[in-house]
Amino acid sequence: MDDDALHSIGELARLTGLTVKTIRFWSDAGVVPPTARTPAGYRLYGQEALARLGLVRTLRDLGVGLVDIRRVLEREITVTEVAAAHAEALEVQIRTLRLRRAVLRAVAGRGATPEETELMHKLANLSDRERRRLIHDFIDHAFEGVGADDAFMTAMRGSVPVLPDDPAPEQVAAWVELAELVQDDGFRAGMRRAAEDQVRAAEEVGRPGPEETRKLADIMRARTDAARAAGIDPASEEARPVVDELVRRSAELSGREDGPEYREWLLERLEIGDDSRYERYWRLVAVVNGRPETPGMGPAVKWLIAGLRASGVGGRAEG
Repeated sequence: MDDDALHSIGELARLTGLTVKTIRFWSDAGVVPPTARTPAGYRLYGQEALARLGLVRTLRDLGVGLVDIRRVLEREITVTEVAAAHAEALEVQIRTLRLRRAVLRAVAGRGATPEETELMHKLANLSDRERRRLIHDFIDHAFEGVGADDAFMTAMRGSVPVLPDDPAPEQVAAWVELAELVQDDGFRAGMRRAAEDQVRAAEEVGRPGPEETRKLADIMRARTDAARAAGIDPASEEARPVVDELVRRSAELSGREDGPEYREWLLERLEIGDDSRYERYWRLVAVVNGRPETPGMGPAVKWLIAGLRASGVGGRAEG
């Protein structure tokens, strides 16, 4: 090919496979200016224009805008700088698209109403900072000033859910449910009341260590799970030895003696803390963070409450 040859816009289109309309548009934008013109004013393009067209097409295919392409061609910025900026922009777009996909799958999976769909979209599209602020606001409202120990507050603040860049539909659904839950005034008030009660109880009987508390929780789950598996009604005589063992172990942990007064005290503590939404909170946090769910205490607490009530604790026996 003659390096000095000039081509009409039609010839350039045949050489490159681009349309005449596209070449004319890029030429009008100044990224592929004509090399010369015919006496009649028609554009003519040389080898430099042909080379430019190759670069322009590549950059356009990568999503680079004509303004930036022109700056590259005029040596105002480098291709490296443009590539880095657009790669970062694409990362943001990809994260957004992944989140939208997860929201849509979550909507389809739960058969959401238009109102629920709008809420899910709004809550899922909060920034990481906005999501953290939402959870920290809940923690402050529920626990600030109640006297909870530092370890508990550190654990609460350290368990903030973090929605990943490519969330699964169940993570989006869990985050939306969690965001709704922590804004519920009733849940906040219940959490605060339970926290205040735990602080008062610790002041009365001392604060058991985490290892002892965990051991008692494991025993409670094991004994009540076995009782339920065996079909033992907590109100039955068959349940009495299990109830007595659990109360005795709890009293030992608290440094107190088992008896009517302690059982009344224990029943009140159990009932104040018996709210399925507490465990739901931790399950949702685990799902959002992609971690295994820890066994809950809800069924064990309910079984023991029923057993205590059936034995006459609390002023009424359940029959």
